[in-house]
Amino acid sequence: MSALATAGLLAAAGVLSLAGTAEAATTLGASAAAKGRYFGTAVAANHLGESAYASTLDTEFTMVTPENEMKWDAVEASRNSFNFGSADQIVSHAQGKGMKLRGHTLVWHSQLPGWVSGLGATDLRSAMNNHINQVMAHYKGKIYAWDVVNEAFQDGSSGARRSSPFQDKLGNGFIEEAFRTARAADSGAKLCYNDYNTDGQNAKSNAVYAMVKDFKQRGVPIDCVGFQSHFNSNSPVPSDYQANLQRFADLGVDVQITELDIEGSGSAQAASYTKVVNACLAVTRCNGITVWGIPDKYSWRSSGTPLLFDDNYGKKPAYTAVLAALGGTGDGGGDPGTGGACTATYTRTNTWGDRFNGQVTVKAGSSAISTWTVPVTVTSPQKIATTWNGTPSWDGSGNVMTMKPNGNGSLAAGASTSFGFTVMTNGNTSAPTIGACTTS
Repeated sequence: MSALATAGLLAAAGVLSLAGTAEAATTLGASAAAKGRYFGTAVAANHLGESAYASTLDTEFTMVTPENEMKWDAVEASRNSFNFGSADQIVSHAQGKGMKLRGHTLVWHSQLPGWVSGLGATDLRSAMNNHINQVMAHYKGKIYAWDVVNEAFQDGSSGARRSSPFQDKLGNGFIEEAFRTARAADSGAKLCYNDYNTDGQNAKSNAVYAMVKDFKQRGVPIDCVGFQSHFNSNSPVPSDYQANLQRFADLGVDVQITELDIEGSGSAQAASYTKVVNACLAVTRCNGITVWGIPDKYSWRSSGTPLLFDDNYGKKPAYTAVLAALGGTGDGGGDPGTGGACTATYTRTNTWGDRFNGQVTVKAGSSAISTWTVPVTVTSPQKIATTWNGTPSWDGSGNVMTMKPNGNGSLAAGASTSFGFTVMTNGNTSAPTIGACTTS
């Protein structure tokens, strides 16, 4: 029986049809996932009701950090009186979309209610540990990583700790105590130290490095270091950015880019973003990248237009550059010089008890193409049983299929075609991974 006829019989036999779509290598999140990393953004609860904001978030990102909603003044404005309403809204949205969550932040000198600063040392220690325990207990099992302590070191050449109620009253040991308390509160979450102006090797990053090295040597529970990476023309991406990430990773911690934004526009901004993405990809223990906001208009540095989407959610050249650096393909918003690029978009078309049908739509970019290639990977023990409208080849495992045209390779600019396949689930119903569409 021909593949096409088999597919027709399968479709006719279906009693349950579940339509679902998954972008494959055409969005930031999907492209980063293909590289084993996440791509996230900071989210404000009061913008979730804006359809363009929510749809861009849901389409492009796989990690969420609440901008302000988990900070001390938001959740414990009065001592031992907790309000998680706004933070819960973000958590619920993210979980509903299958996104990871970053908890931000537990112990920080800023956005701290006045009552905290007025406490004596004994009371302050009790309040700090209670805050960590209560907040982490509320979100236990829901948070991928916590910024346990934030920005505890001074800027400049001293490498000293920053003056704060915690530092001034509890001394250097407050950071270690916070991490130990956090580990006891939720052993399943990654525990991170997060700071800014530590992106290259300097006095501040050296001081953080020394602390992390000491913690690892003494068994203090620290899993990751966050690099905020706020850049502009006066403070560009440092030449040793990648090397700095690597030296921290070499201590045995993960590194994460946690608050990325780069002021500027056009090709210069795009080049800076590319440098950051390439650095993360080059460091095995760089888990992922979070940009600090979605459209420029909601950025804390909005006048510097530092994000990947403009005020109307249009994709900027920086977006296209990031997508390309991640190995993805796209047909909107960037440099039109992408020529004959193509995109591949996956849809599950039919589902039965032991199998499902998938369809991949191949679309030409701004120029006509004469051929295309799209890889499809299923997860063992799944197997692709049948294909149509394409010519497949297989790797040795039988889990990676590379599809080429079968008389449908030539496409005019913006035109599309499709191919399909049947996956025998063998108990695993996960969606296949669709690699980047390429032309030659």
